[in-house]
Amino acid sequence: MTLTKPFNLIRELTILFGICLAAKLIANIMPFTMPANILGMVLLFVLLCTKVIKTEHINATSDFLLHNMAFFFIASGISLMDSFVLIKDTVLIFLFICLFSTVVTFAATAYTVTLVTHIQKCLLAKKAIKTLKEAHHD
Repeated sequence: MTLTKPFNLIRELTILFGICLAAKLIANIMPFTMPANILGMVLLFVLLCTKVIKTEHINATSDFLLHNMAFFFIASGISLMDSFVLIKDTVLIFLFICLFSTVVTFAATAYTVTLVTHIQKCLLAKKAIKTLKEAHHD
């Protein structure tokens, strides 16, 4: 292992934790309540879109976190199991809501992708027609 690899990981972690810290600070001073983790994702998205942060700056750490995402849900699963006594009377309703919201989310995502694809095709067709008309007039 070269010496630069650990320093790259430290740099990437510093960037990601810095964004998390900034999001926490922003969430604390906002006049309305917003979860810092959501604000952090929005902040990271904006920084990536504006190319303030390039994907290469956080690539290795992001890949590691994505590949090990299941690990981060262990604590939530254990907490849910500990709280089962509180939800045991409504577990069927809870499961129905989870299933229903999953189906609705899937359908909404599918229709959104279909709509965006259709819009992109229409825009490309209009651009092609415009290019052909300009070439024809020349």
